[in-house]
This record gives sequence, C-alpha cells and structure tokens, in this order.
Amino acid sequence: MVTRCDWVKEGIHQKYHDTEWGVPLHRDRKLFEFLLLGGAQAGLSWITILKRRDAYRKAFDNFDPEKICKYKKGDVNSILKDEEIIRNRKKVESFVNNAKRFLEVKDEFGKFDSYIWGLVGCKTKVNKFKTWNDIPTVSRESEEMSVDLKKRGFTFMGPTICYAFMQTAGMVNDHIVTCYRHKQVGKI
Repeated sequence: MVTRCDWVKEGIHQKYHDTEWGVPLHRDRKLFEFLLLGGAQAGLSWITILKRRDAYRKAFDNFDPEKICKYKKGDVNSILKDEEIIRNRKKVESFVNNAKRFLEVKDEFGKFDSYIWGLVGCKTKVNKFKTWNDIPTVSRESEEMSVDLKKRGFTFMGPTICYAFMQTAGMVNDHIVTCYRHKQVGKI
C-alpha cells in the first residue's frame, strides 16, 4: 500500500498530490496559474478551488496573462455570472490586476520564474515533517514573498497564500517523510 500525506483524499486531491504538489515548477504560465488560484483560495479550502480549476481555465483564457491584463469591466461582469467559479468581485478583479503585475515582473526579470525562485534562493527547501499538523502555514520566506509581491502591486498575496503557493510550486517539499512522494520530489 502506498503511503501519502495525511491531507490527501481520493480522486482529484490524490491526482493533484501525486502529480503536481511539491514538484519544482519553472514554467511561467503554470506559475501564474497557481499564483491566481492561490488568491482565489483565500478563505476557502484548496479542494474547493481544485474542483473548479477547469472552470477557471475556461473563464480566464487558460491563464494567459497577456489576455487577462486587457480585461475590462464588462469582461469582469461577464465572468462573475459564471456559476462554476467563485464569484467574488475582488478576487476576479485581482486576477486582472495580478496579470498586469505578473507581466511587469516578467519584463523586469526576463522570466517570472527567475524573480519568484530568486525570493527563495533558487532552490527547494526540503522539510522533514512527520504529520500534516507539523507543517506551518507561513514561513519567513513566505512573509518576505508576500511583502515583495504586495510592494509590486499584487493583491490577494498574504503570507499564508504565498506559503501554499511555495508548496504547490515545489519551493518547499512539505510531503511528510512517510509519504512516497517525499523522496521522489526530493530527487527532482
């Protein structure tokens, strides 16, 4: 029997855990997707967002920042009618704002990947937690990331959201030590 992290349930949760969570991610478009989805999660569970991920992709042009940054009020109003996503005006407007900020960072650094990974020293921090309850919700790095992102104009980027993003993007390996993915991800 395969041992996974304590939080993993069947179905979409398990697939996400087994194939994406904690794997070092360096593709700008995918980093952008997880950055936006992290903001959408604020105050909600991750599974709530995972279940709506395809709807978010459809509503937001497959997370194309070049298209999203051009959305106008009418586009936002149209998206807010989509019952398959979380219909929170501030979160939807943050997608547009964060697309603009994302492109500014990309222009400055060449790649968003260079900027965001630079905030964590360009390498994954491998933790050795025994249970999900041992894992913090913030870290010094996530607090610094939050401050820097907010300074650049990003919204919905608190330290907890940033830490969850770091977990998703493989900036930290928070698979518990008994999880089969802990060693696998550690080798990537």
